[in-house]
Amino acid sequence: MYMKKTYKRGFTLIELLVVIAIIGILASIVLASLDSARKKGRDARRIADVKQIQLALELYYDANGVYPSALTTANLVTPGYISVLPTDPLSGSTVYGYTYAPLTASASGTVCSSYHLGADLETGNSTTLSSDADLNVSSATVADSAGLYTCQFTGWTPDFAGADGGKCASADPGVACYDVRP
Repeated sequence: MYMKKTYKRGFTLIELLVVIAIIGILASIVLASLDSARKKGRDARRIADVKQIQLALELYYDANGVYPSALTTANLVTPGYISVLPTDPLSGSTVYGYTYAPLTASASGTVCSSYHLGADLETGNSTTLSSDADLNVSSATVADSAGLYTCQFTGWTPDFAGADGGKCASADPGVACYDVRP
């Protein structure tokens, strides 16, 4: 009796390696696009946090007639201006830059109370960067909207350079700075 041998067709090692390489390339492309989306999402949260802090600062100003000297729980959370001080979505620490100009008398008798608030962004192509304050560290005084007086910022350090290409906080070296002031 004659037995017929049958061979089952399988994949060769080369075919398996090619398929694995293709899957690896596709996976890396997907992960790279997800990373970009995550950065944009964290930037959107930072911008929203800055706007929340800005609202709390305005509520503080309405109640006290001046802006606080620092962003603290005692200044903003305890009185109920904000429920909790926001933290950075990536590091979990409070890295929002803040400096203020206290009340001072001027020659015209007016007083100045202002602040400069900012956050580092991971991506530099946010459309909101075209509408932020862009207060540069080289100008320590900023005129009010009517040009009647200037606010002298205290505690100003080069780590809080408000220009879009600068950094807001040395602890979080971002690509761009989103900054606001009243």
